[in-house]
Amino acid sequence: MLAVKKFLDRVLAAACVALFAVLVLTVSWQVFSRQVLNAPSNWSEQLAKYVFVWLGMFGAALVFSERGHIAVDFLIRKCPAGVQRGAAVVVQLAVIAFAALALIWGGSRMVLLTWDQNLTVLPTQVGPLHLVMPVTGVIITLYAVYHLVSVLRGEEAAIETDDSTEAI
Repeated sequence: MLAVKKFLDRVLAAACVALFAVLVLTVSWQVFSRQVLNAPSNWSEQLAKYVFVWLGMFGAALVFSERGHIAVDFLIRKCPAGVQRGAAVVVQLAVIAFAALALIWGGSRMVLLTWDQNLTVLPTQVGPLHLVMPVTGVIITLYAVYHLVSVLRGEEAAIETDDSTEAI
């Protein structure tokens, strides 16, 4: 399972770098065409929006892989280790439920509803651009299962302890 996680981490990191590069180029072209050529590009704004959404979703999945999201855990830190482990399990189960319901199921419904809708300025349909939701949902679910199993086995701390981020 660790090998799958590391592979997904590398793929997501590469995808985020590539998407960020595309976003920078697209927005740069948009600004250049508007300010220098005085002929605004009609496709760059729409492409930048979709690339930004894909980048944000993939970036969120990658941060979730590293357990880097903000956690309000000041009460749980004061509890015994068993309660901390239980809370970590509940959190991972809640993440799995959200990813399955909102991202995978809801995202799949949205993809199906918009699959044949044409975009006016890009040579594609809306549905394939919305695939990021179910794809990210599957990835986040895999990461949540990984963290859940790791916490239950004792391979991963129930609560990350990084003293450098705590308040003084």
